[in-house]
Formats: sequence, structure tokens, C-alpha cells
Amino acid sequence: MKALNNLNFDSGRWKVLCNTLVIGISLFGIANQNLTVGKATIFEQVLLEIMAPIQKGTMSFKDLIEQTFNQYIFIVNTRKENEQLQRDLNTARNQIFSLQEVQKENERLKQLLDFGKDIQRKKVLAQVVSWDSSNEFKVLRINKGENQGLSLLSPVITMTGLVGYVYRLSPNYADILTILDQNNRVDAIVARNRTHGIVEGHLGFKCRFKYVSRTEQLNKDDIIITAGLGEIYPKGIKVGKVSLIDKESYGITQRIEITPSVDFDKLEEVVVLIDQQKHKAMAEEMLPIGAEGAN
Repeated sequence: MKALNNLNFDSGRWKVLCNTLVIGISLFGIANQNLTVGKATIFEQVLLEIMAPIQKGTMSFKDLIEQTFNQYIFIVNTRKENEQLQRDLNTARNQIFSLQEVQKENERLKQLLDFGKDIQRKKVLAQVVSWDSSNEFKVLRINKGENQGLSLLSPVITMTGLVGYVYRLSPNYADILTILDQNNRVDAIVARNRTHGIVEGHLGFKCRFKYVSRTEQLNKDDIIITAGLGEIYPKGIKVGKVSLIDKESYGITQRIEITPSVDFDKLEEVVVLIDQQKHKAMAEEMLPIGAEGAN
């Protein structure tokens, strides 16, 4: 029994000694490992042939993942840049459009001022803000009023012709009764032969040239201008041109239709003509009793 125990003890010590020896030799080999040039062993060749394709596939897969990720990031960044560029382009287009509209408006206003140089009245430029073309009235509203010097019955024109007159006022706005309204009557003459008549509003954005004798010779496209009679419209402003002549079989007058010179569908700016002497007289009439003596 004692001999058996001694044998087990020696066996355990031998295992420990062998393990220690193997570890020592391995460490010594690693510490003194040198690069040697030579043909690989059969084991190394087999291991290399097996591992190389796997390593190649692993590297290819890694490269594919990396390339895909980079492309995704690039596409996302490119899309964001394109969206920002599109927004910038739209903003630039809107700015260019606004500038072009301002330029066109300035050109129209300049033409309006140039058109009225020969009319010896104060001129107030105004923009059309609304249009009422109901059956009863044909009225424009403009963005100028008493605070800008406008007065009742002030004529309103454009560079193409007569619009109407101011018939209602507020401090900063005015309503214009246009020549299309049947309540607006304009003393007018034919520019070619000075035939006199009255222009009144009619249906369908047309006017009639009334009270013209059947004996008067009018032609289609004859120009109608203001006669300067009365206290509203100055003389020589273009009203329209003759578009229809019908010499009725009865009565003593002709039925004459004219097309206004002003295209009311596209009207944006107008000029209000202020008779300063008349405006001053009206202002004095509106002074309370005793106000003149107070001055």
C-alpha cells in the first residue's frame, strides 16, 4: 500500500515536471524565434491553402460593407445638398421674379407720368386694389385718398385713355366710377371730324356713343376723345374707338358702340388729375363759418 502511494506521488511530480519543461521550451522558442526563408511544410501548405480563400472572402466582404456604407453616406449627403440647392434656386427665382415685377411696375409708372406731361394738373399715381363689376355699378378702388390730395370728381386716366372719375373718398382710399358705368356720362367728340356725342357705359365692357345725328358720317375705328365740356374731364383724352355703327331705320340718331381704350381687365395703375384751384375752392367752401376771419 505504501509502495502504491509512492508511485502515485512520483507520477504526479513527473507530470508537473513535464508540463513545466514543455512550457519552458515553448517560451524559449518564442523568445528566440527567427524569420527563416524556406519552403512551407506540408501542414503549413495545407493550412495556407485552406485559410487564404477564407481570408480573401473576409477581406472582400469587409471591403463591400465599407464601400456600401460610404456610398450610402455619400448619397444621403448628396441628397441633402441637392435639396438645399433646390431651395436656394427657388428662393433666387422668386427674388428675380419680384425684381422683374418691380421693374415692370416702375416702367409703367414712368410711362404714366410721361403721358400726362402736357396736362396742366397735379398728378397722383395710384394702384388699383379692387374691382366691382356688378350689374349696377362698374367701380374701381384705388389706394390713394384725401390724405394724398384727391378730391371728388377728379378725373382718372391711364396712358391709354380715360378711366373715370372719383365719386367717393376716404382718407386713404377712393372709389372710381368708370366710363363703363351707365351713370357716368362723358362729353366726347370724334377726333377725325369733331362730331359731338355722349359716351355712356353699356354691357360687356363696351360703351355707347349717343345722340349722334344720322347725317353724321362716322367710320369704324374712329377715335373718340373727351370734348372738355363740363367741369370734370380735360379736353383731348382718348376714350375709345368706334366698333359698331347701326343707322336705325327709325329715329334721328345712330346706334354707335365703342370699345374703350383702357383694358379694364388688365388695369393695375392709374393717374388721378388734381385741379388745384378747384380743390382749393372746394376746401374753402368746406371751412366752418368764421374760420376765414380767424386767419
